[in-house]
Amino acid sequence: MPAMPSHIQSVLDLADEKLKSARILLEAGQWRDAASRAYYCAFHAVTAVLLSKGLSFSSHGQTLGAFNREFVKTGLFPREYGARLGKMERDRQAGDYRATSPIADTVAKEDVAMAADVLAACRRYLEALSAASRGGADAKP
Repeated sequence: MPAMPSHIQSVLDLADEKLKSARILLEAGQWRDAASRAYYCAFHAVTAVLLSKGLSFSSHGQTLGAFNREFVKTGLFPREYGARLGKMERDRQAGDYRATSPIADTVAKEDVAMAADVLAACRRYLEALSAASRGGADAKP
């Protein structure tokens, strides 16, 4: 399979780094930061997918909205991904900015698992897209 475009691969590498950090923080019992890194893993993964269509945005809301519009509502990604990403963003905001809103260990663990799932699906999509560009099957996670 041909190499993924370097700018897209760089964003996927960043998503991998965030997931690794989330897992380390989870093991250390740092629930807030684990949830935050999990969100950023998923955010960078969907950013890479958007870049495959030449789409780039200046805000998180625009990025998540475009992913839902271009990939979830069109059926390229499961419908629950829109809700998952929204939940993860809310958890990140609570963990990063609301000192009186604790993040439970179960929430952090769920967010890390969701991030890993989103990243894997985005990677599958991008790999299938690369194969399709060479005349292979349609791209779908």
